[in-house]
Amino acid sequence: MKLIEKRVVLHFTGFEPLDGVAHKARYERSARQSAAVWGYSLETGAPEAGSDPLSFVVTTGGRDADKAAAEGTGFPGWQTKSRIHMVDHDTLVSRLRGGNTLSQIMAGFRSCAEIMLEGGMREYFRHAWRFGLFFLFPFLLTALAIALTAQIAIMPYGLGFSPWHMLWSGPLALCFFIFAFLPFSERFHTLHLFADWVMAVALGRMDRTDFNDWLEDRAAAVRKALDEEADEYVISSHSMGSSVAAHVIGILLEREPEIFKGKRVVFATLGSAILQCALLSSATQLRARVGLIARCPEISWLDVQCLTDSINFYKVPVVAVSGHADAPPAKMILIRVKQMLTPEHYRKIRKDQLRVHRQYVLGPDLQASFDFTLLTSGPMPASVFADPDEKRMPG
Repeated sequence: MKLIEKRVVLHFTGFEPLDGVAHKARYERSARQSAAVWGYSLETGAPEAGSDPLSFVVTTGGRDADKAAAEGTGFPGWQTKSRIHMVDHDTLVSRLRGGNTLSQIMAGFRSCAEIMLEGGMREYFRHAWRFGLFFLFPFLLTALAIALTAQIAIMPYGLGFSPWHMLWSGPLALCFFIFAFLPFSERFHTLHLFADWVMAVALGRMDRTDFNDWLEDRAAAVRKALDEEADEYVISSHSMGSSVAAHVIGILLEREPEIFKGKRVVFATLGSAILQCALLSSATQLRARVGLIARCPEISWLDVQCLTDSINFYKVPVVAVSGHADAPPAKMILIRVKQMLTPEHYRKIRKDQLRVHRQYVLGPDLQASFDFTLLTSGPMPASVFADPDEKRMPG
């Protein structure tokens, strides 16, 4: 198998309040963990000045690469240079989280109603009941808090007291909501999840000019990045970033059906949330773009899923469910977070579903069947992750 000497990576990040610089810092930390576990050398370059999206070069090689370079004998065995482009959507996250608390709550419940009316919730429970519970949780939690707040406010009336007593029960109810519930709800990132669902509706309906213009801008930036010559092009995405990636790559394929001709391309969706948006009845454009990606002969689609991650559609064939049963399916790669971490580390995070969901793009404690750094910066072609028996590192 020919090793990769040069790679271009376009990574579409998940729905997190992190810009490109923060995502690079996390990638670098995770890469150092991977290098220590697998025993290879790693060097991460500085961000390219003025790059948008933020880009940087990662160089990997044999463990004694530095010594060999100093002796003038070159890198022993292999050396891989990967240019990573961090296609983050922090500008959209900041916009959705920019309003006051009341406006964020109202926008969240509006998105909940829209998803229900478009049949999204029904389809979530039909295909992945745990994802359906993930959808309902922040709204049920907040609805319960609102009900308790109302009960506190009208408590004097229920006890037969004079309505004047509501002069103290009303402020008490407000204090409960602001100083008790809201801090408690932040443990579960409730308002952040509200914003996530607002974005899901926007990417499904494609009815917001600001979102559509941003996608067009990202498509232009990605098109430029694809002009660089490389042995392999990896388009990776995490969580909500998979819907963004499907739109952006779909836009490019609509305009240039042969854009990837002559290129080796791997489209890797990690803990994908494409169906979070694509299952809305109005998401016809997103579903069409999923079909374009699946039918592109140069693209190998790897759909990385995890049993212990409730925030993905485990064992659900994303291409077929998006309405393209006749198209080549994405290759499902089933991983276990438990196999990537030490028992102590896994016990520490296993009850935090959002933390488990982030493990796809974080560093490992142990050698395992999946490693995000090796997928994007390793010497082996990314396609080796489609086969559990393939080696992840050269012999």
